[in-house]
Amino acid sequence: MTVTYNKMNVDGLSIFYREAGCPSNPAIILLHGFPSSSHMFRDLIPRLCDRYYVIAPDYPGYGYSSMPLVTDYEYTFDNLSLMIEKLINGLGVSRFILYVHDYGGPIGFRIAVRNPTRILGFVIQNAVASEAGLGQPFDLFKALWADRNRATETAFAELVTPEFTRKQYLYGACNPTSISPDGYTLDQLFLDRPGNSSIQLALGYDYRNNVDQYPNWQQYLRLYQPPMLLTWGKNDFIFTIQGAIDLARQLNGVEIYWLCGGHFVLEEQSIQVSFLIKSFFGRVYPAMPWHPC
Repeated sequence: MTVTYNKMNVDGLSIFYREAGCPSNPAIILLHGFPSSSHMFRDLIPRLCDRYYVIAPDYPGYGYSSMPLVTDYEYTFDNLSLMIEKLINGLGVSRFILYVHDYGGPIGFRIAVRNPTRILGFVIQNAVASEAGLGQPFDLFKALWADRNRATETAFAELVTPEFTRKQYLYGACNPTSISPDGYTLDQLFLDRPGNSSIQLALGYDYRNNVDQYPNWQQYLRLYQPPMLLTWGKNDFIFTIQGAIDLARQLNGVEIYWLCGGHFVLEEQSIQVSFLIKSFFGRVYPAMPWHPC
């Protein structure tokens, strides 16, 4: 089935998104992490679109979406979540599954808290809602939050270097030779655009507000009990296994799968993840209609 590449004007910004599948089928919104884009889902989308209406956007400042400077746009997770919610509304999607990874977690949880009755469920790939889930790289975030100065900003800049981008893909990979260099090469190309490092710094500093929201997101999960599938790269050094365990503790209808791989586990496990998604939600919603396009 064909994947199309589209843009929508949202509040004056051009938001890029990948789209596939029949709009009459259940929708699944794929929310990428740092420092990636919807490109991270390139292998997953074709494996889901026979059963789902698949939407994978790029946030402002990422991928092929507009990249206004920090002087022209306030880069916060609140604003990114509102932008993506407006894109979803503009596509006429009323209810949907959220697939979240890394930065996609705080964006997706914000959307869910604002629209609890629209959420059919979650797929979580290495995204957290507890401080125990924050791995060693977050020491640089925490130093920035405690005292934002030239030294902590310079230290934080390590996270946008080619070496760290490549490490995110290869560290913990079960078969490193199967990891295409396309992902980390493209991510770095976007990171190296003039002005983008300031965007990443702004979001890194704003991430402290995500931590403040963790109790609210946990409360949302306990109250609304959305079905949740955790497909976790078990060797991730950025988000810990404890983060997955803490999420699961909030829920009754949850399944966890520890997949062999690292932070970008889809680079190795897209076939397995697609199977798990179809199997899990097929059991959760056995009467849900599926329409061939």
